[in-house]
Amino acid sequence: MRATDPYMQLLGLQTRLLEPGRAVVTAQVKPEHLNIHGNCHGGFLYSLADAAFALASNSHGTPAVALTTQMLYFKAVKAGEHLEAHASQENLGQRTATYRIEIRNQERVVALFTGTVFRFVAER
Repeated sequence: MRATDPYMQLLGLQTRLLEPGRAVVTAQVKPEHLNIHGNCHGGFLYSLADAAFALASNSHGTPAVALTTQMLYFKAVKAGEHLEAHASQENLGQRTATYRIEIRNQERVVALFTGTVFRFVAER
């Protein structure tokens, strides 16, 4: 499995950890990632979390696609700050799996993403 894709490259996202059920993706917030208030755009934070979600959920070698996601924003993030999206598997079923992704600025959680995927498991 590739640890990056064209969209991740466009945004400057880097894969730091990839193992079964887990992933860590990092990013440096740049001026082009800011919203009209001068804070990191929620869409950038979502994309960072979604990249970690995609990597973790496909890390078992079984293709997986998102069924549902939820994003909660807790703290504003400024340009120059370094972020890490930590994805962990909460439940792995035969056809679905659920993941929790914390976006952290150092040890502070600035956003929380949860998502469930459909897994394309071969019929027996």
